[in-house]
This record gives sequence, C-alpha cells and structure tokens, in this order.
Amino acid sequence: MSRTGEESGQLNYCFEKQQKYKRYFQRLYRQRYLFLMVLPFLVWVIVFKYIPIWGWTMAFQDYKPHFSFLEQTWVGFKYFIELFHDRQFYLVLRNTLVMSLLSLLCGYTFPIIFAILINEIRHKFFQKTIQTISYLPHFVSWVVVAGIFTKLLAIGGPINQLLLELGLLKEPVLFMAKGEYFWGIVTVADLWKELGWNSIIFLAAIVSIDENLYEAAQMDGANRFRQIWHVTLPGIRMVVFIMLIMSIGNLINIGFERQFLLQNNLVKDYSEVLDLYALTYGIRVARYAYGTAVGIFKSVVSIILLLVANTVVKRFNDGTAVL
Repeated sequence: MSRTGEESGQLNYCFEKQQKYKRYFQRLYRQRYLFLMVLPFLVWVIVFKYIPIWGWTMAFQDYKPHFSFLEQTWVGFKYFIELFHDRQFYLVLRNTLVMSLLSLLCGYTFPIIFAILINEIRHKFFQKTIQTISYLPHFVSWVVVAGIFTKLLAIGGPINQLLLELGLLKEPVLFMAKGEYFWGIVTVADLWKELGWNSIIFLAAIVSIDENLYEAAQMDGANRFRQIWHVTLPGIRMVVFIMLIMSIGNLINIGFERQFLLQNNLVKDYSEVLDLYALTYGIRVARYAYGTAVGIFKSVVSIILLLVANTVVKRFNDGTAVL
C-alpha cells in the first residue's frame, strides 16, 4: 500500500509539473506577438552592447592593431596599475565627479520642481506653451549651445554688460578663461538645455495621479502646497526613485561633448573628464589598451554605484527594491 501511495504521489507530481509547463507555453504562445515586437530591440542590445564587450580583452594585452588576437602579448593588469599611478587620472576623476554631482543635484531636482510647477498652471494654453518652449533646447546641438554660452559670457557679451550696468562689476570678467567658473558654466548650460526634456517623465507621472486624491485633500482643508506635499510627491515617489537610481548609475558617465566644446587651454585642469582622458591617451596617442582600461574602470564604478543606489533606495522604500 505504501509503494502504491508513493507511485500515486509521483504520478500526481509529474502530472502537476506537466500541466505547469503546458500553461507556461500556452502563455508564451498567447504573447507571441509581444515577443516578436521585443525581438528587434533584443538583437540591437546584443549586437551593440554585449558583443563589443569582447573588446575589453585589449585592456589585458599589449595591443597592436596589426596583430591578430592570438598574436597579442598578454600583460595582465599592467595598464590598470599604470592608470592608478597617473596623477593626471586623479585630476580628471575629480573633474568628472564634481561635474557629475552638480549635474545630479541640479539636473535631477530642478526637473521635478519644474514638472510640479507646470502641473499647477491651470490655464491649459499657457501650460502647453511653456512645455513646448522648455522642450526646444533639447533638440539644439551642443555645438550651437556652446556657441551661445561662449557669446553670452564673452568679455563684451550681454552678461558682462548687464553686470557692469548694475554696478556689480568694475571691469569685464573673462568667465571662459577662469577654471573655477567652468564647472558652474557646464552645469548651467546642461540645465538650460535639458530641463524641459527631463521633466517630461515626472510630468507624466503627476498626470497619472488620481484626481480623487486631490479632491479628498481639498475637502480636508489642504491648500495647494499641502496637496503637492501629501499627494503629488508621494504619487510620483516610485518614478523619482527609479530616475535617481539611473542617474546615480550613470554618475561617472557624463560624456565629453559639453566639456570638449566649452573648454580651452586656460581651463584644461578643470574641463578634462574621463571620456576626454580616454580619447586623448587611448585613441589620439594610439594607446588602445590604456583607453580600454579607462573604459572598464568607468563600467565597474557604474555597476557598483547602481547596486549601492538600489540598496539605499530599498531602505527608504519599505524594503522593496526598485530595480
């Protein structure tokens, strides 16, 4: 009887497992068109994101372009050791982190405030007009933006003329020639260009909040500020956390277009960032292995920052991980 019971239990287990797989494949079949829609993007990620990782092997080789992979000389962590013994690298790392933190502080908080302010505008035409105007700079090339800010901050530009007229300056200031001003100039230029665009996702999250919550808050006597604090901000909390984690994950990947176009030799010690450093010492000097080592360092730091940010946010999100 016990053997029969065991055999019956095994048969039931196999049957349940078979039914589970059957239901799983049935769901896959019902969603086949969704998978087909995702397939091109999956192929794109594999081709342009994962396959190039093979190039990381250059960082561990004394890479010579005219040699095949099997003919390269392997040098281990030579270029990573050299990287961390280069004083210029730490100067570049300082510039990258400072500009990244300024961009995170301003480019993350101001779009949230801007989205809330736009949502509070009751006149729809005025609201749409401000939205459209704020989006437009995003589509302007950084070449044009750099030219605009260079002209504005020139010794005979509008900024100097205004400050002279207000009596705040006795003589024009060479803003673009002072390294201590460069970080602020880059931050302001980036904020002007991307403020409206970065506010789109927060504005979309605000619009999705149930209007009944605002009506209930009004009935409880909450004014506009209280409604923002107790309804709007909690309603977009998850979106804020997700964007924060993504921003922190990309903290060290700030690109180089802004710095490259706004810099000059007088502010080089304040303008050079990791991407420019890799470009200069990795491609221009043909030290491809060294440039690849810089890229790997950036990727590893980004992964660590992403995991740390997700862990910290989890503590403030009732123990639930966002990503």
